[in-house]
Amino acid sequence: MILYSNIIGEGKPFIILHGFLGMGDNWKTLAKQFSEENFEVHLVDQRNHGRSFHSNAFDYELMAQDLKTYCKTNNLEDIVLLGHSMGGKTAMLFATKYPELVSKLIVADISPRYYPIHHDAILEGLSSLDFSEIKTRGEADKALSHYVHEVGTRMFLLKNLYWVEKGQLGLRMNLEALKENVSEVGEALPIHAIFEKDTLFLRGDRSEYISEADEAIIHRHFPNSRIITISNAGHWLHAENPKEFYNAVMNFI
Repeated sequence: MILYSNIIGEGKPFIILHGFLGMGDNWKTLAKQFSEENFEVHLVDQRNHGRSFHSNAFDYELMAQDLKTYCKTNNLEDIVLLGHSMGGKTAMLFATKYPELVSKLIVADISPRYYPIHHDAILEGLSSLDFSEIKTRGEADKALSHYVHEVGTRMFLLKNLYWVEKGQLGLRMNLEALKENVSEVGEALPIHAIFEKDTLFLRGDRSEYISEADEAIIHRHFPNSRIITISNAGHWLHAENPKEFYNAVMNFI
């Protein structure tokens, strides 16, 4: 099974991996900008997300293998690889397992360490959506607001809505499998995993996902890495300050 992707532009291959409960389309605006700099940008939906295949199995080893299969199928090598949050974890593992395929690695607002489960309210809210009664996006937003108070987060989550058929809404993600395997999302990079090529870590100045204490573990796994802080940005740093994010990435690659 091959991951779904939206490919934009022509040139050097540049793969972008979204975060948990996201999809490649979340990155479309930045992808168009990168494509204008002679990159062929692949917005990939990871398994159980977006338009990619559903599976009861879900962990980073599988997601790294999915990406390996995707690269082989599309004859991609010497890629620039960017991953955000969960996608950053997949990207880190992929780069350490298949360093010959990656020219440069960019990790957005996640470190190699373990993270405890913290998506409970979001998953409960998504599970509460009853599409036998909810017939509009507005109604879905109102129902989800009882669980997720931040408007921007709800807008992000509700991008998963689609028309299964006329008059029938649904969620693209495989919610049951993601709930069942949510503990996998925070798993640490294997202790002996190392990627020695150029690596850039980007963190939001209002985010707590990469702390000063994480810098040592980052440099242990990625000895040729640097860490840059994006101003006026939280965990969704690419959406909250896209100009500074874009400039940091382009200066690196």
